[in-house]
Amino acid sequence: MNADHDHGDHPRHEHGPHGGHAHHHPADSGPRLVWALLLTLGFAAVEAATGILSGSLALLGDAGHMVTDSASLALAAFAAWLARRPPTERHTYGYGRVETLAALANVLFMVVVVVGISVAAVLRIFEPATVNGEAVTLVAALGLLLNIGVAWLLMHGEQSMNTRGALLHVLGDLLGSVAALVSGAVVMWTGWMTVDPLLSLLICVLMLASSLRLLREVLQALMEGVPISLSSEQVGRLLASIPGVASVHDLHIWTLSSNRVALSAHLVVDSLQAWPAVLAASRHALAERRITHVTLQPEPLTNNVHWLPYPDDRRRDLK
Repeated sequence: MNADHDHGDHPRHEHGPHGGHAHHHPADSGPRLVWALLLTLGFAAVEAATGILSGSLALLGDAGHMVTDSASLALAAFAAWLARRPPTERHTYGYGRVETLAALANVLFMVVVVVGISVAAVLRIFEPATVNGEAVTLVAALGLLLNIGVAWLLMHGEQSMNTRGALLHVLGDLLGSVAALVSGAVVMWTGWMTVDPLLSLLICVLMLASSLRLLREVLQALMEGVPISLSSEQVGRLLASIPGVASVHDLHIWTLSSNRVALSAHLVVDSLQAWPAVLAASRHALAERRITHVTLQPEPLTNNVHWLPYPDDRRRDLK
């Protein structure tokens, strides 16, 4: 009996109740990213000029964030376009993994920015500089409104690792605008200049935490590990509980792209004649867990041991 393979050659082969969802949003993620890029890059120039004239590190830091965001949004837009290209003989899974690579680049880019701003903030604490509170407050308020709009734009598009990586930068800018706004107000009313670098450090800590969380998910995908949202043991027991399945072995689950999870497994069945029904039930159960690229190999019950292998090579009964 041959294996059933949900081939990755064409997007139309995605099945299950969530299959259509995986192909609805990517088409509009590119334009959203482009609009976000244009808005962000335009305002970054305004913030940079005002930051230089006013002497505000918080405002310059926010402008720096927006410049890096422009690069990250450009990378994300390119990755979204490339991911929609059809599979080829050399890339039979397509180019969806490029979005994961773009997310990795954006996370590492953000870490570099956080380190740079943190160093500048520490130096500014020991050597305070004069800040024009009024100018900082005005531009930071405008920047906050812009970043809220860009974040809303991205949050209502495709939620892939790629767009989440870009959104991470935008949220960093949004927090940076809040910091600059508070900094400008405090300087304007109290004249306390040290608040500017202190708030910059606070934003850096928050953004570093978010970056590391996304980095963990990206590295898990690149290492072809089981997606963080799934458990190989639970999925194995799910398949083993399907009527007609005696046991499961050689189970593998990995990420093809942000919205595509792949699975392959050998199912030991009571009767090969019942395989069509077992296959349909298995695919339906997996699709409910957003696993839509499936390869299942049936094996007769005779002389098969009922176990499921795990990465630590332990064998566990499923029955």
